[in-house]
Amino acid sequence: MTCSWNTQRRWDRRTILRGIGVSMALPWMESIPVWGQATAATASNSKPPVRFAALFAGNGFHSKEWWAEGDGASMKVGRVLKSLEPLRDQMLFIRGLYNQEALKGNIHSSQTGNLLSGAPLASGGEIRSGTSVDQWIAQTYGRNTKVPSLVLGCEKSNPSVHKNYSMLYSSHISWSSPTTPTPLEIYPALAFDRLFKEEVHQQDQSVLDAVLGDAADLRRHVSQSDRRKLDEYLDSVRDVEDRIAQAGKRGELQGWRPTMEKPDRERPADGIPQDISEHMRLMCDILLLGFQTDTTRVTTLKLNNDHSSLRFPHLGVDYMIHHLLSHSDTEDWLKVNQFFVEQLAYIATRMQTIQEGDGTLLDNSMLLFCSSMMNGGHDASQLPVVMLGKGGGRLETGKVLDYRDAPNRQMCRLFLSVLDKFDLHPEQFGDASEPLPSV
Repeated sequence: MTCSWNTQRRWDRRTILRGIGVSMALPWMESIPVWGQATAATASNSKPPVRFAALFAGNGFHSKEWWAEGDGASMKVGRVLKSLEPLRDQMLFIRGLYNQEALKGNIHSSQTGNLLSGAPLASGGEIRSGTSVDQWIAQTYGRNTKVPSLVLGCEKSNPSVHKNYSMLYSSHISWSSPTTPTPLEIYPALAFDRLFKEEVHQQDQSVLDAVLGDAADLRRHVSQSDRRKLDEYLDSVRDVEDRIAQAGKRGELQGWRPTMEKPDRERPADGIPQDISEHMRLMCDILLLGFQTDTTRVTTLKLNNDHSSLRFPHLGVDYMIHHLLSHSDTEDWLKVNQFFVEQLAYIATRMQTIQEGDGTLLDNSMLLFCSSMMNGGHDASQLPVVMLGKGGGRLETGKVLDYRDAPNRQMCRLFLSVLDKFDLHPEQFGDASEPLPSV
């Protein structure tokens, strides 16, 4: 995201050139009191990229079995989260966050359409929400890949109206703009094609190219001698990049490379699988393929709609649709909850087996799992939130964070924390103006 340089800008030791997903320190210049250095490591992007995924399960969870307490390997979890027990050291269980706007409307649509943005929703069938956190990341950091954002779902959008709100809000968690829900792909074959149909894979752009606009603006505000110094500095960075590129062509490994160059499985069959278990697993695998091949770094996976009509015969639960099951804390409802969390556990477990340098794909990712209400009674006073992965060392995991008694416990504070990990620092996001402490 290019900055605008001007004579009123405050210069300090932290000033850097910025581009999309890139920052580069400046050398010392007489015109401004800035120190910095360029190295082969910063120029070559040698570290694995950080990935972000948001997974959504509608209608909340069993009210008595969604909980966690303790730290690390000794953490205890409720039965809904049982499949995450082997991943406790990678888990951040967050309690007490809420979405203020979700309490102003009615139920379902008005609780879901702004889950990832915290924006006010238009009623009366009109469509207006806010740009979601995944798209904030995709529209900047995500541009470094072939597919800036992959938006997947396992249930078709519902175009009807419920309680004076469009059901499109119940069907979409990702919004590219306040009036545009991001197109949702529910066909595994078409999602696969979007990732891999074109043979040419778009690699990261040059670090230098990413910051040239910012450098040109700076150049107009420094002395003649500093312009020469800046040009020499940028030329040296370009030389490092060129040498690294040539080494790569000779087969010499330099810096991070994706663990796979092409998919390791066949294209899924056309259509939508009749078995919801197969459908969800295919979408999980496509999410993994996108990250593992570095075809995308931002994905949302909507496992179902809020107010969902999915059925679960493979669980022996076929007498009632998802939405109606959610209205009481039965053992069958618990089975369905566990099935949904198992999708998250599958993704994270697979990620943990994929080595990337000194860590794993899970170490270099942030997985957000949430719903628009705590339980099927439409309780949105606090939301179920779990995060997995260390975000490239930027997240401290293996702990429970409880904000129930905090004065400012907006869900959007969590999103500001996530954006901060991607070097995106909006002054305001939804109803929040500061990130969460301890995240």
